[in-house]
Amino acid sequence: MSNKEKVVQLLDSVPEYKMGYILAYIQGITADEEADDLFCQKIVEDYENDPDPDKGQEFTLEECKKEWGID
Repeated sequence: MSNKEKVVQLLDSVPEYKMGYILAYIQGITADEEADDLFCQKIVEDYENDPDPDKGQEFTLEECKKEWGID
């Protein structure tokens, strides 16, 4: 029996209220990785082409916590 056949057979024993979890997992592992890569590349390009002179400014965790009022 193939793995696919085993999965289909096991689905019969999964309660309906858990099917959403299975659906989300299958959708996630079958997502179009090329589209994800293109999306991420676009974000990088947008950042690199951003004319904001402060875009590369770095802050330490302690500086951020102080600014946000977190102890």
